[in-house]
Amino acid sequence: MTRTTVNRVLLGVVGLVLLAAGVLVLAGGLDLYRRLGADPPSWWPLTSPDQPVVSARTRTRWVDSTWWWPTVIGGLAVLVVGTAWWLVAQLRRSGSASIAVPTPGAGGLRLRVRTRALEEALETGTATLPEVERAGVRLVRAPGHPRLRGAVRLTPGGDPAALVEHFDTGPRADARTSLGLPELPADLRIRVLQAAPAESRRHRGRRRRHPRVE
Repeated sequence: MTRTTVNRVLLGVVGLVLLAAGVLVLAGGLDLYRRLGADPPSWWPLTSPDQPVVSARTRTRWVDSTWWWPTVIGGLAVLVVGTAWWLVAQLRRSGSASIAVPTPGAGGLRLRVRTRALEEALETGTATLPEVERAGVRLVRAPGHPRLRGAVRLTPGGDPAALVEHFDTGPRADARTSLGLPELPADLRIRVLQAAPAESRRHRGRRRRHPRVE
């Protein structure tokens, strides 16, 4: 699962939780249950405008316990630190959304290409290589030393060594030339599918971590 997918799932979950909480508060505040003739169960929260969001019993239930305030403060601190870390990670990623590409004969002019567009081109080029069933390639933006990181799944009986050679002389060489880089290291994680016995009709995979392509 890519970082973008994780971010989208996380944002979706948080959004759904906030939306559900907002709908509950709005329904109770506007007294919609009575107006619509609905009869929610006794445990249902916020059924009328007179009902508080958090009851007095709930607010004071553990106040006298020695572990209550350290737990509350610690939980809030973890939430704040985690949110700040996630925000910084997003800002870092948005700052590397493009990469400079030299243009010979243009007076030193450097164009900028979207990182994701380059990654999609690399993925397409890798997916068309022999014996490749699925491919994902990312450009890791280390300061001054960009490198490729890919995950490739081969068809049953595929040859990882041949894949590395084709990737090195194909997509990797094209990307290195396009970016005007003397070197473009790459890390490939290769998974080769192996056909199971005929009676089971199932496929199992074995993963091979191939040495880095420098």
